[in-house]
Amino acid sequence: MNTQFTPEHQADDTQSNPLGLRGIEFTEFATPDSDFMEKVFLDFGFSKLKSFKGKDILYFNQNDIHFLMNNERKGFSKSFAERHGPAICSMGWRVDDAQYAYEQAVKRGAKPASDVDKDLPYPAIYGIGDSLIYFIDLFGDKGSIYDADFDDLEQPVRVPEKGFMNVDHLTNNVYKGTMETWANFYKDIFGFTDVRYFDIRGKKTALISNALKSPDGSFCIPINEGKDDKNNQIDEYLDEYHGPGVQHLAFASRDLLSSLDAMEGTSIQTLDINDDYYDQVFDRVPNVTEDPARIQKHQVLVDGDEKGYLLQIFTKNLFGPIFIELIQRKEHHGFGEGNFQALFESIERDQQARGVI
Repeated sequence: MNTQFTPEHQADDTQSNPLGLRGIEFTEFATPDSDFMEKVFLDFGFSKLKSFKGKDILYFNQNDIHFLMNNERKGFSKSFAERHGPAICSMGWRVDDAQYAYEQAVKRGAKPASDVDKDLPYPAIYGIGDSLIYFIDLFGDKGSIYDADFDDLEQPVRVPEKGFMNVDHLTNNVYKGTMETWANFYKDIFGFTDVRYFDIRGKKTALISNALKSPDGSFCIPINEGKDDKNNQIDEYLDEYHGPGVQHLAFASRDLLSSLDAMEGTSIQTLDINDDYYDQVFDRVPNVTEDPARIQKHQVLVDGDEKGYLLQIFTKNLFGPIFIELIQRKEHHGFGEGNFQALFESIERDQQARGVI
């Protein structure tokens, strides 16, 4: 679950990319409590700028992270939130040609989404937990769906950005015994490839994780399933969410400690890390240039090797069982393996505090 991937692992031109995938365009949220979700977005430094033409779908932006918040009173996202509570109901993925990508996805076994099943006018297929994956080919030099299909709000809410640049990765939680099925979905439809496999055990619970990278090398999808005890963190998510889905997004920060400074006093809380973690981490990762006292104050996790390091931190659950990871990479593009145990135990402590285990 704390697996990351960045464009440094770019796939070469000979690797299969059957749909012409080019990265993440947007994430769409639906919730019964839009006021709270909007507050969290603003606290993260996302400005509320536009709405989809003719619909109550709001657009929030910070650098190359694009969020939609769907407040429609009927339709796909409304029914999705009724089933799941606060949810990531869809994503838009960039492709070279949206119609071609859609046709190829269906040909390769994806379930198509009909026009009556969608709130947005882009070709789409069903993804994890019957969420939608839209195909978007208007981006970069070709233009922007936010210019073409959205209107400026009469009263936008502009807030200072907090240094979050793009979505580094997203993680799926699935039922026991279905991890391979979902891994094959991403491999067979899109051309994702395996990166690593993890078997992680805490003091009371455990999980296994299979990390996949997109064929263009722009993002990663770890897939988690619980192991052993029914009260593990994956099964808790599945029980609360009423099915599989996106467990968390990871935002890449240009300066994580400054981002955290800017978020102090907001609604966003992060997981607690045992103080003894910091007794050894700077010996294990000796090339860290940030102030160790600031790192410990913010309870940031550190991992790396002789080539570089990363800083990462995880919020507590924000929208139902969904949380956010914040990460900064300093010439290190690994998977934070050195933090797995500390993070897993931190989540267990949070579960214990909430009476789950």
